[in-house]
Amino acid sequence: MTTSTSAPGPKHANVLLPEIKTPLPGPRGKALIDRDKKVMSASYTRDYPFVMDRGEGCIAWDPDGNSFLDLCAGIAVCATGHSHPKVVEAITEQAGRFLHMSGTDFYYDVQIRLAERLTAAAPVKGPGPNRVFFSNSGAESVEGAIKLARHFTGGHNNIAFYGAFHGRTMGALSLTASRNVQRKGFSPFLPGISHATYGEPVENIEMILKRTVDPESIGALFVESIQGEGGYIIPKAEWLLGLRDMCDRWGMLLVSDEVQSGMGRTGKLFACEHFGLKPDIICTAKGLASGLPLGCFIAREEVMSWGPGQHGTTFGGNPVACAAANATMDLLEEWMMENARDTGAYFLEKLKELQERVPSFKGARGIGLMIAIDCVDSDGNFSPDLRNAIVDEAYLHGLLILGCGAHAIRFCPALCIAREQVDWAITALEKTVAALKK
Repeated sequence: MTTSTSAPGPKHANVLLPEIKTPLPGPRGKALIDRDKKVMSASYTRDYPFVMDRGEGCIAWDPDGNSFLDLCAGIAVCATGHSHPKVVEAITEQAGRFLHMSGTDFYYDVQIRLAERLTAAAPVKGPGPNRVFFSNSGAESVEGAIKLARHFTGGHNNIAFYGAFHGRTMGALSLTASRNVQRKGFSPFLPGISHATYGEPVENIEMILKRTVDPESIGALFVESIQGEGGYIIPKAEWLLGLRDMCDRWGMLLVSDEVQSGMGRTGKLFACEHFGLKPDIICTAKGLASGLPLGCFIAREEVMSWGPGQHGTTFGGNPVACAAANATMDLLEEWMMENARDTGAYFLEKLKELQERVPSFKGARGIGLMIAIDCVDSDGNFSPDLRNAIVDEAYLHGLLILGCGAHAIRFCPALCIAREQVDWAITALEKTVAALKK
């Protein structure tokens, strides 16, 4: 492990950088992979043979002592970095008090405090007060939003977008239109789902709906403020606000899926804030508890008007996860959202410089630390094969990255990432492409 000595900021003392010590994967890692193959579901997707042993901030170690710069953060989950001391302390303290007491049946302070913070911060439409329902995951949050919209509006149809990923449970999967493999073999889906093209003029969407759907039958429109799995696509504010107007005219709810884009990743608590969008329901999860399973959906009291027992959960709002989430929000408010804005802008600038030097890259884009770049072949055409090769090869250079969309690489590191680590990542990407050309 090497340590950068280049003037880290006050929150970035002793910046750690990766170090590869063995051929990859090392013998201990390979042994674990061999065991995994005998017992784990074949549906799991592993892009390259990285085995996690421990982590600190944006650095992850494998069991053979190799360290990597993690620009995945558990798919945008470890918002405050791996095992942030304040989060670990909050988890430990709560675990010493009690582990579980089902918040749908009883009361406990740590859940109430988190609910107070989220409902106060959520930019939902309309006069408050707001209410929150806690779940275990993003998919569960979306499932709950489907039910809530149907309960409030009476509409059984919903609208979503091509390229969207809302989860893999049956209701959420019915909205998902990201990859065919995610839907193959699971039909029929929830009826009444219409898909439109993300970013398509709102008047076109409305014209098609008028021809095919009874307006009174639509419960909600589900949209990602920034489309995640579809390729980190950033829409125009006018488009999102046009959807808001359309929902108001048609009497349907607008649900913003902030599962990947929420919890400070874009430099604001929710990405919709960048566009001035006020949804009726906000779904979030992933970074909410820095790695513990916790999600939620938030709506104004008028919308979340269902009665006792109409929706529930055993583990959602688990006290240990809520303690982690409160610590996460402390860190976001203290400095990590600001770092996401500042270091994210720096990262994007460096990627734009990289694409000028390396013709395999183009289209760098992002807000905060939700950033992507496209991969292109020697003729300038988008290349999924090159993207996949870069993702695999980068692992050998100590860089953990993932793809999104058909041909993009996503960068969704922990919000504590330092500029020195960004610089290291840019160099590693350049070395990765050079190695593939040999």
